Amino acid sequence: MTGSFTLAYVPGVTPGKWARVWQERLPETPLHLVGVTAAEAAETARTKQADAVLLRLPVDRESLHAIPLYTETSVVVFPKDHEFAAAEELSLADLRDHVLWQPADDTLEWEERPGQAPVERPETTAAAVELVAAGAGLLVVPQSLARLHHRRDVKYVPVHDAPQSRVALSWLIEDENPELVEHLIGVVRGRTVNSTRGPAAEPAAQPRQASPQRRQQKPAKKGTPARKGAKSRRR
Repeated sequence: MTGSFTLAYVPGVTPGKWARVWQERLPETPLHLVGVTAAEAAETARTKQADAVLLRLPVDRESLHAIPLYTETSVVVFPKDHEFAAAEELSLADLRDHVLWQPADDTLEWEERPGQAPVERPETTAAAVELVAAGAGLLVVPQSLARLHHRRDVKYVPVHDAPQSRVALSWLIEDENPELVEHLIGVVRGRTVNSTRGPAAEPAAQPRQASPQRRQQKPAKKGTPARKGAKSRRR
């Protein structure tokens, strides 16, 4: 296959390993990686600025296909010297007395947000992490975003009952490169080269084997030595 393919991805998603597999399998078709914000992701696919996008659900299914790939653990970010510093895991009930930031690019779906409401809303997750580092509240995010914006003066641990983010591969329903999309699906789902969907390969010709009757040795005739050249044992 020739041409090229553009894959967009949101912060926290790391498509590098998939890009390497793509390059090994389709070296004649370059894969271009483009970072986009969570708010831009779906529109990037709809307007064909990218052939496919790795985004966080939910997404409008009227114009886009979406295949869920994995679910992320949610964590709470707090200052390194916070009272939670010795905790290995927390619950939403543990956070109710603390201010919880909700940045404009928040990717979690909350039915009811725990904790105390902040006086303002940071524009980005990065800005919210800076506020947490300054000791002004906590932040609950997918673990990949906590890793992306990690600082030495903050720490994070899982929140076992918090909403979780699901990462999916999405592309336009009226896609112009269905075969390339199918190859990408095979890559992100971990299919081997032979299991990737596509035209079935013709089975290799097998060498002809003798029938069982032919493979059987003919019984030796009476009086005939069992093997050629054997001496008779007459005395």
